[in-house]
Amino acid sequence: MVKMLRVSVFISNVSAERFWDIQKPIPPIKINTNLNLVAVEKKAEGLLEVPFVLTINYAPSVAQISLKGRAHVTGDKDEIRKVYEEYKGKKPPPPVIVQSISNVVFVESVLISRTLHVPPPIPLPKIPQAKKPSKVPSGPDYRA
Repeated sequence: MVKMLRVSVFISNVSAERFWDIQKPIPPIKINTNLNLVAVEKKAEGLLEVPFVLTINYAPSVAQISLKGRAHVTGDKDEIRKVYEEYKGKKPPPPVIVQSISNVVFVESVLISRTLHVPPPIPLPKIPQAKKPSKVPSGPDYRA
């Protein structure tokens, strides 16, 4: 188990474009997000670097957002060595690394989507509608 890794996330490239005419209402859309951790690179005894790319595509083609960057993972040299060896053995990175990167890039992408006036790339909570009784309640009818 990973004891204590520290992850710092740095975004180095932002690309975003709205394709849909600002005058037209946005139709129902599907949003595809893809976070790709490109590699795990050993930079020093206690430092790993994880380059990443987040791409967000809207269908129909309303907009496109892309973020690129690197995460620096620091910690005890034994922990860092273990994470690196597991990556070399084709195991996925520890959840703390993926979650740290996700948290930063999705917050940034929500801000960018607001700037572009397109729906955010995260599902908004749905408020359940009140259910109507499916049948008339049974029992005596006291209506006049």
